Amino acid sequence: MGYKHTNSKGKSYFLNSKDVELKGGRNQTIYYFSKDSRPEACDLPSTKVVVESPKTGLPFCKGK
Repeated sequence: MGYKHTNSKGKSYFLNSKDVELKGGRNQTIYYFSKDSRPEACDLPSTKVVVESPKTGLPFCKGK
């Protein structure tokens, strides 16, 4: 079980991560939220903070 965030509207989201290869050949880890728990679940990295969209309430990760 990874990081779980409950937004201001009371909905729960789970943090997931995925390693992707960019066009230049560089590898990067992306973080995204889902409404259900998935096998890609991860903990919140110490270099990131969770920010919530004021309009929709959707959470996203942002660098510190």
